[in-house]
Amino acid sequence: MRLITDAWYENKRWILVFYPLSVLYRTLARVRKNQYLTGKKTVWKAPVPVIIVGNISVGGSGKTPLCIALVEHFKQLGYKPGIVSRGYGAQTSDFPRAVLIDDNPADVGDEPLLMARRTGCPVIIDPDRVSAAKFLLEQYDCDLLISDDGMQHYALGRDIEIAVVDSTREFGNQHCIPAGPLREPIERLDQVDFIVYNGQLTTIGNNRSKTFSMELEPDLLVALDGKQSCKIDQWQGSKTVHAVAGIGNPQRFFTTLTNLDYEVSGHAFADHHAFSAADFSSMVKQPVIMTEKDAVKCNSEWLENGWFLRVSAELSDGFFPALEQKLQHK
Repeated sequence: MRLITDAWYENKRWILVFYPLSVLYRTLARVRKNQYLTGKKTVWKAPVPVIIVGNISVGGSGKTPLCIALVEHFKQLGYKPGIVSRGYGAQTSDFPRAVLIDDNPADVGDEPLLMARRTGCPVIIDPDRVSAAKFLLEQYDCDLLISDDGMQHYALGRDIEIAVVDSTREFGNQHCIPAGPLREPIERLDQVDFIVYNGQLTTIGNNRSKTFSMELEPDLLVALDGKQSCKIDQWQGSKTVHAVAGIGNPQRFFTTLTNLDYEVSGHAFADHHAFSAADFSSMVKQPVIMTEKDAVKCNSEWLENGWFLRVSAELSDGFFPALEQKLQHK
């Protein structure tokens, strides 16, 4: 998979052998979307506002920290939000399912478990987003629904769409799957309500007025066993560390640690990698620091000196006021 991903984002010419399939994929995606727009397929509209957080490209872009930031913000305003998610990688077949903070990540997926632990709000997983949304509203007292990675799930009606973009990789060669990383053509961004760049802000065409930036600010280092934590500037351990990342763009995490003055030996794994003790067998001399998403899948007994870096999403000025105004208007 990494060979294909590298070809997408490094603009390798050999990947264009798949271009005819990309044309077919793009056509089928347009046909499918039009079926919902024309009423040939049913769109279910929830009785509460629905905010979709998604992207138009394959892989991680920062949707999970943005979902967490949205929950925290709207809680402060008095809302009672809930989250629905596909539950990527979940091995359970019991859908819809509420995610509990002590669930096995193999059963419910790493990102839903992380969101449940960080937000304390209901998180429901189901590949059928409509089923998840109905279950959430039947079982919990929620007045705002946030759909994690639901941009292309048109059966669930939405009031606001937020597209998240990795500012480092952006859209690669700008081709649709499988010749490129796009789930939908780049023109799809013209139709969303907001575009949030994870990292340095970039604007596209006429989307400047609805484009904002998001920085993932490190705030705590937390031991895997949960018994210790410290602020970044209070770290007493070695600054020479093993960095572990099983996310869409591992280099972003390695760069974050490097910018915090760590000497990093990076260990990149596939997104949603199922970790085992063997993955850490060679990391015995220095501390191991990983992402929070990876930490939910790791046993503290595997590592004598294992930590995760907790980050929080900081949105550029104007994003939340604009979002609140749009939500009130809807």
